[in-house]
Amino acid sequence: MAVHKGRGFACINYPIGMNLGGDPSQALVHSTPDGKFMVALSAIDLGQGMKSVTRQIASETIGVPVEDVYVDTADSDTGPHDMGSFASRGTHRVGNAVIRAATEARQQMLEAAAEELEVNASDLDTDGLGNIHVKGAPSRSISVADTAIAAQFKQGRTLSGRGIFLIPPSEADPETGEMTPVSCFAHAALVIDLTVDDETGEVVVTQINSAYEVGRALNPKLVEQQLIGGAWMGVSHALYETTEPYYPARDHGPEDFNTYLMPGPGEVVPHNIAVLERPAEDAPFGGKGPGEMCANPVLPAIANAVYNAVGVRVDALPITPEKVLRGIQARGGAQPQSVL
Repeated sequence: MAVHKGRGFACINYPIGMNLGGDPSQALVHSTPDGKFMVALSAIDLGQGMKSVTRQIASETIGVPVEDVYVDTADSDTGPHDMGSFASRGTHRVGNAVIRAATEARQQMLEAAAEELEVNASDLDTDGLGNIHVKGAPSRSISVADTAIAAQFKQGRTLSGRGIFLIPPSEADPETGEMTPVSCFAHAALVIDLTVDDETGEVVVTQINSAYEVGRALNPKLVEQQLIGGAWMGVSHALYETTEPYYPARDHGPEDFNTYLMPGPGEVVPHNIAVLERPAEDAPFGGKGPGEMCANPVLPAIANAVYNAVGVRVDALPITPEKVLRGIQARGGAQPQSVL
């Protein structure tokens, strides 16, 4: 009996969003009387960083400090329409909608400032610190806060913007039915190192190495955290999570989502990540976002690593010790396989 080392590789091309039906996202942006900006969305932050990224996008587009931007995703009944937080579409679809809404709000802001400074709006620019100044004459300036006050209490103007991002539905080839259901792809390659105990069937992941192409990492730390957490979600899918009880006896198997197994902090292993930035032309500031791509390559990579370690092909998830042992027994013992 022995513990066998295995290495598995997988790579994916992952579609961002969808355009069957257009896949629209909307955003609303408006200024408060003190010059802060509110972004209203119906896209939901599931922990992937939606609020942080859209806040950055709005801040950059309007030209104000990020701390002066707030994102509200509280109510899909009263907020602008969004298709939902799925298909890894958040950064790309919602981010584009926010850019459009923030661009309109910025123009309203510059026009209000132009009225106060008695210049043309096209002659103004922002410094990103909360001020608006005349191009080439930074001493002639007005703060965003004073602009908002003047707009709402003196000029009778709202500093607001509306934005929608809509992918035109792809036309289908009448002969073949071929179409293009998405506008861009993200890419990933991942290597799993693990061990397999041929006596117990236990699989233990020891290291993950991965490379992800995400367009542009708009928030590098959030991207890193999402890639690490998402990969471990993939490990959980591959090796642990199931509500399928053992038959014929149900005594020792999970029966619902309260009793099924999941890995904890003690099982987390080193994960080395390379983030490749290839800005997408139709993405907000080039960013596509990691999304579900974080977890997807992990599952086939683990299956390939188990095959490399003991020669067992498991084609149903999760890859439990029982399945591994049955495979080893069927082959007459562990038979490590080349990955080449």
